[in-house]
Amino acid sequence: MPAPLVLISSAMAVPSAFYRPVVAAFEQRGWDAIALPHTGFERGEPEASRDNDWSYGDEMQRIADAVAKARAEVPDRPVILIGHSLGSQICVGHQLHYPPAEGFVAIGASVPFFRNYRLGGLPVLLVGVTVPVVARIRGYVPKPMFGGPGARTLMREWARFVRTGRPPFKVPHPIATPTLVINLQGDTYSVEDANKLFIKKFLEPSKTTKWLYTKDDVPEGGNTHHVLWGKTPGPVVDKIVAWWATV
Repeated sequence: MPAPLVLISSAMAVPSAFYRPVVAAFEQRGWDAIALPHTGFERGEPEASRDNDWSYGDEMQRIADAVAKARAEVPDRPVILIGHSLGSQICVGHQLHYPPAEGFVAIGASVPFFRNYRLGGLPVLLVGVTVPVVARIRGYVPKPMFGGPGARTLMREWARFVRTGRPPFKVPHPIATPTLVINLQGDTYSVEDANKLFIKKFLEPSKTTKWLYTKDDVPEGGNTHHVLWGKTPGPVVDKIVAWWATV
């Protein structure tokens, strides 16, 4: 069987170009990897606006199209989805509502329900309340607001997730494909309670492997920051390759 193809779904407001070191690290280990285009955040593409809108469902479809294309090109090559932060949520929706990829890796994943966060979740709840108001008035979520420039529909769906803990897609059953959940030590976005709820709500325990990427594991100049881990991704990529060998 050929080495897997890795498809990467971006974190909120992060362009696909950010994941070039991750793609390169996989290629150095003999795997192919593609950072999927992130709607509204690619150079030369239109940003979110009153006339340019999209949703979680649209992003799930984009993943489904990429998986289908990969399978048409090399039918016996397994596909592994990597979802980073918001990308993990979108990958969950894909795995539940489309023919699933053979493997799923969730990095910095969470159910962003406000009660999972410190200070009673009030700062997070404030974002979850203000985002839909601004989106309704402006037709999108502008910078410098969280996620800006963010699409009206997707950001309102995300804000509802924050307020209620209910995802913007149905969860008919746990994800049954092999899944690796990578926690980033000290991550202030995917805090422990939010990550535990992600696992409880979406994943089949018998198919789930958990790994904590600690500050002791990082290479020189690296860190376990929610986003910046991707600049020096060697240990994370090594873990994914080793995990897949055991699946």
